[in-house]
Amino acid sequence: MTDEAVTPTQVDDARRTLLPILDSRRPSVALVLGSGLHWEALGIESPKVIDTDAIPHLPRPSVAGHSTSWVAGTLEGVEVLIASGRVHRYEGIPMARATFGVRVLAAIGCRHLVVTNAAGGVRADFVPGTLMRITDHLNFLGDSPLVGAHHRDWGDRFVDMTDVYDAAWGSAVETAAAKAGIDLASGVYAACLGPQYETPAEVRFLRSAGADAVGMSTVPEVIVARQSGMRIFGLSLITNAAAGVTGRPLNHQEVIDAGREAASQLSRLLGHVVRATSTL
Repeated sequence: MTDEAVTPTQVDDARRTLLPILDSRRPSVALVLGSGLHWEALGIESPKVIDTDAIPHLPRPSVAGHSTSWVAGTLEGVEVLIASGRVHRYEGIPMARATFGVRVLAAIGCRHLVVTNAAGGVRADFVPGTLMRITDHLNFLGDSPLVGAHHRDWGDRFVDMTDVYDAAWGSAVETAAAKAGIDLASGVYAACLGPQYETPAEVRFLRSAGADAVGMSTVPEVIVARQSGMRIFGLSLITNAAAGVTGRPLNHQEVIDAGREAASQLSRLLGHVVRATSTL
């Protein structure tokens, strides 16, 4: 289903369908995984794989490197629910529908959202495999998932986006990563519509605007999560240098391959990200 209007009734339909599937599980942390990132690498205990066809009104990813499954389980002793893949506006899915899954995650009681993505490095010192904690973002998508009818139960219409990426959570993860010997950079993520990659001129503009990494996702989910009152942690895996940084052409297979190669380091870090929620 890809119609633009998303209603509270649809979200409740999905909630009422999902809760019995989860059985007694009540995840407090939700994770959205980006291109080439797979839940199998995370070491989830007692995983329950849920085909997204079972969840009414939820769109399915169509892009290579994005799974059509959600996975419930335990990570670092915390109940989690993983969206192992996402949909994008460039797939022809309206933004309100593309973020439907986040509305459902909030509705079942997830209070913490971890969003990950594969991104191009705008900063010259970002090499493939760099992990970047997102501290802020630039929305160049030309749209918002909040456009359209406002439903008061979902939160404010005019959502404050100050400090949207939880500073206390980020600080806790940085401390844990340093102790574990995991290199973790931080920076600003720019979201562009795609699906074409950016031109070198666009990358120069993004750099001048303060961006450190660029991709085609994440920001819509963050906006909806913020409206829903969720605490948010954002993480970019740098899979390639953005256009013009090295002079090499870009391709999606490179993104997928880099995600697989970084799976071990990323899974270690995500364990610390989830564990840190117990201290917030």
